[in-house]
Amino acid sequence: MLFSILIANYNNGQFFKACYESIISQAYNNWEVIIVDDFSTDDSVEIIDTTIAGDSRFRLFKNHENRGCGYTKNKCAGEAKGFIMGFLDPDDTLMKDALEIMVGAHLENEHAAIITSRYNVVDQKLNFLRVGPNGSNIPKGESYLTFGYGAFTHFASFKIDAYIKTQGIDRAMKRAVDQDLYYKLEEQGKHVFIDKALYNYRMHSENISLNQNSFKAKYWHLIAIKNAYKRRSKSNLLIENIPRSRIFRLEVIHFAERIQLARETGNTIQEYFFLLKYFKARIFQWLHEMRESK
Repeated sequence: MLFSILIANYNNGQFFKACYESIISQAYNNWEVIIVDDFSTDDSVEIIDTTIAGDSRFRLFKNHENRGCGYTKNKCAGEAKGFIMGFLDPDDTLMKDALEIMVGAHLENEHAAIITSRYNVVDQKLNFLRVGPNGSNIPKGESYLTFGYGAFTHFASFKIDAYIKTQGIDRAMKRAVDQDLYYKLEEQGKHVFIDKALYNYRMHSENISLNQNSFKAKYWHLIAIKNAYKRRSKSNLLIENIPRSRIFRLEVIHFAERIQLARETGNTIQEYFFLLKYFKARIFQWLHEMRESK
């Protein structure tokens, strides 16, 4: 059963060799690797070309301009030929048995649309720091959308049959692309959780979660949540109770954080802009909470 490892790269050439070595060391050997470079400004393309030279299991594609994460990951999935697919960031690595365990889990769970696992947090030189704090089963009566961010983590894989039933990866999404996809996939089948670390998440200064881009990531995650709510409210794919007030509560939290950041940076225009959005979201939250309590 062919497993397609999908790698969307942007300026992570310096880390690619370790990523490559973790792939070719896999105990399971029926795989292919789709790499799409999003018009990197470092020497990523040269490093990747040199590293994978002569190995037909790797295919490298290049965007002719910077198109963003959603577009690039969509292209990765579109070029894949495997029955199972999973994303691997070029600055991270897989444990040696990651594919073997994932493929086995998919064979045992034919109705599973997405299978996730635990991960290790490692330093820039791949030294173990700790087991990642996220990753879990979804409690009965809940979904990834209602249970909350963090339950679905690396290493995650999904069946192509489930993926093609979704709207696919949103090419317009700049961040939170994986979260948006996970919401779509759980609408197509079961989720299975593997309680073992199969992935090494490397901590370094360019990680989105470690710099000012974290607020942008939160914004796009909120967009993914709102899109999932709209999609599910119009279909019977997944029956669950999603109070409308919850969406506005998340907006209130997000705008409050942006107000604080604007104050800390002295950006008065942004502060007033997000204050208006905050009060609007707070009013709608209150109105919906009143309706839902009746």
